[in-house]
Amino acid sequence: MTLKKYVLPLLILIMGLLYIFIIPSEPVSIKILFKLIPMWLIIFYAFRQFPTQAKSTHWILFLGLIFCMFGDFLIQWWFVYGLAAFLIGHLFYLTGFFKNWSFSIIRFAMIIPIAVYAFIFSKRLLASIIQDGNSELFFPVLAYVIIISLMAWSAIMTGDKWAMIGSILFVISDSILSWNMFVSDIPYSNALIMSTYYTAQFFIASSIRTLSSKDTLSSTKYGVVKS
Repeated sequence: MTLKKYVLPLLILIMGLLYIFIIPSEPVSIKILFKLIPMWLIIFYAFRQFPTQAKSTHWILFLGLIFCMFGDFLIQWWFVYGLAAFLIGHLFYLTGFFKNWSFSIIRFAMIIPIAVYAFIFSKRLLASIIQDGNSELFFPVLAYVIIISLMAWSAIMTGDKWAMIGSILFVISDSILSWNMFVSDIPYSNALIMSTYYTAQFFIASSIRTLSSKDTLSSTKYGVVKS
């Protein structure tokens, strides 16, 4: 392992910390620019994880990162459009992970705690949304909760540690964000939201490499090429 291997991850970490703790809220345009820089670096990092012969899984996950980056930009001014971009990103993640399904009874059973958490959390969240007079957000938020929950389960079903950790951190990040936005204030919410978010995206980007390794092993074992 060479030191060069860690330069890009270290740069992602530095730029993420710079955005979270140093860059002021005003002017907004500068704040958004620095918010996007870590995602641009993560997208570049993801591209570098591609194997020599990239498969559809890798491009699907890559597109998920792209749409999430658009969500980062849009959600600042147009919440529903930003939410829609993230939802599309999760659909790409979900598709890519399900293409690498690796069945296990224990992993399959994880749908139960995920569903219980999603039900309890969304019930409280949606009640607050209606109470605050934002009923137009009811179905978009409900759809988002369902899709991100399925995304987390699909990541768990891959058996890939980077995909699993990344998806769980994404759920944590969005849980903090939505609770802080619609239910009640959470201390240090921005630091908690963005630190878990950037880490989640970095881990999902890293799963492109490890999932490609699994594909290679599977192809060798069965004498076929996975798409």
